[in-house]
Amino acid sequence: MGISADYRPKREVVSDTAFADRCVEIFVSEAKKAIGQKGFFFVAISGGHTPAVFFERLGQSQTAIELPWKKVHLFWVDERYVPPDSKNSNYKLAADTFLGKVSIPKENVHRIPTEYDDIKEAADVYERTLREVFVLKEGQLPQFDLIVLGMGADGHTGSLFQSSYASLDTSDLACVVYVMNHVLHEKLNRITITYPVMRAAKHLLVLVSGEEKAEILKEIMTSEPDEIKYPIHLLWPVLFKVTWLIDEQAARLLK
Repeated sequence: MGISADYRPKREVVSDTAFADRCVEIFVSEAKKAIGQKGFFFVAISGGHTPAVFFERLGQSQTAIELPWKKVHLFWVDERYVPPDSKNSNYKLAADTFLGKVSIPKENVHRIPTEYDDIKEAADVYERTLREVFVLKEGQLPQFDLIVLGMGADGHTGSLFQSSYASLDTSDLACVVYVMNHVLHEKLNRITITYPVMRAAKHLLVLVSGEEKAEILKEIMTSEPDEIKYPIHLLWPVLFKVTWLIDEQAARLLK
């Protein structure tokens, strides 16, 4: 792909106790900026342990609660193909932590559907939702104001895994990821937005927390970009739009 090794990731290291508050500050700032410029804020969120801390604080923060949520359109980066009330659901994580505490209209919550017998049909429905909400013409990509991502201990982000990334149809906005290997503890198929959609965002926020992420974070930051080995390297061509928010435990090996 010809990704240059001359990169300088924008890293912001905060204390473990300040991590969630800083996540909320960035979210609120991006929301206010987008709403002020065009009247709406389009954001996509992920699941996982690290975003959960952010979501909990989002439901507690007065500045977040006071946002004009009727002007916010909320999407998901990826979802396990489980019922929306499953403990493994990224939607349920958001619903349990902050959705019930803010005044976002139900019609502005665009979860990835998981009720279809055919997972491919569900991915197609989610893609149609993206096209309709963003009013896209053929060949256009949605441009999110903010995409919030995490990073797995193997260097994946969203549901872009080492075993699946190369086979994804990137002409789609959303696609199916079949999980049939030992990489993940839970072998649940997924739906994810594709990496061209991620790259098209105005701002990407990558959240990394916990001592267990320290070694992989150092490897990601210092190795030659290799999007097959570490799918999160797919963001390297747009690093100027990426903010890495890292807590002190995860940053302990960085110089």
